Amino acid sequence: MADSLWYRILRRLRAARDIYDGIFLVPYRAEIHREFLRRRDLFLLLGCSDLLGVPNPVAFYTLELYPELIEEFHEWHLRMGMPHAPEGGFRCC
Repeated sequence: MADSLWYRILRRLRAARDIYDGIFLVPYRAEIHREFLRRRDLFLLLGCSDLLGVPNPVAFYTLELYPELIEEFHEWHLRMGMPHAPEGGFRCC
């Protein structure tokens, strides 16, 4: 009897949480994701600027980030409208 009572309480709490998410979070979820993509694109641009021909004043400090940035670089340059990677010393396409 106690198990079924807790089960019903948890089920109602989950339903209340889903209603809350639907009312308050869903309308903004797309905008939050777009802002995340904008900031990530800016970070990739700043991190890989020397690959695009722009001198990077903090290149020494971003060397540790290159392995992770290179993995996302292909998706980034396609999103930015460049069909092929710019000539920067490596090829991703």
